[in-house]
Amino acid sequence: MTLLKKCVAECIGTFVLVFFACGTAAAVGCDTPAGYLAVAVSFGLVIVAMAYSIGNVSGCHINPAVSLAMLISGKMSVTDFIGYIVAQFIGATAGAAAMIPFLGSDCGFGANHLFEESIGKSFAIEVILTCVFVLAILGVTSKVENGNVAGLVIGLTLTLVHLLGIYFTGTSVNPARSFGPALFAGSLGTVWVFILAPLAGGAIAALIYKFLDGKKAE
Repeated sequence: MTLLKKCVAECIGTFVLVFFACGTAAAVGCDTPAGYLAVAVSFGLVIVAMAYSIGNVSGCHINPAVSLAMLISGKMSVTDFIGYIVAQFIGATAGAAAMIPFLGSDCGFGANHLFEESIGKSFAIEVILTCVFVLAILGVTSKVENGNVAGLVIGLTLTLVHLLGIYFTGTSVNPARSFGPALFAGSLGTVWVFILAPLAGGAIAALIYKFLDGKKAE
């Protein structure tokens, strides 16, 4: 598969993630139990849908933190990594922009927020959430025989981290997902937290899995 096709797939996948999942957050909010659950499930369902539609093209990372973990794990080249990151940010930005005709320019776009106005607490929770999410991805994709269930497992794991994370930061675990909405919501001042923390969490997950898998091999 050519890098161009992979990047187009990543762009489409990230667009869908932001438009549908962040769009759900913008449309229904998280102020009620039903809304909270709907947003968490929507993120998981998007991953399931995209995993089984573009997964065979690009691997369906649609998340720079996942791509970084794959790079550290030796599962993708630097050239592919750069292409994926650019495509993911373009897709996320387009997904957020596409909400405007339907929800208006003051819909919030499902943007992330600091927990208790604390950079430290927000950074820490995002590192933990992303680490768990990426660790699950590395584990389930490590065996070819898991291919039929990988998308479901990853989608359910993303739902899981949202069930906790929405309360704290709205849940990023994905730098591109955070950047697109922040660009239109006017919250670029703190978006660096939701870019760096997921990348750190993804890197930590890759190192943890490399250690665990290495021990298993011995």
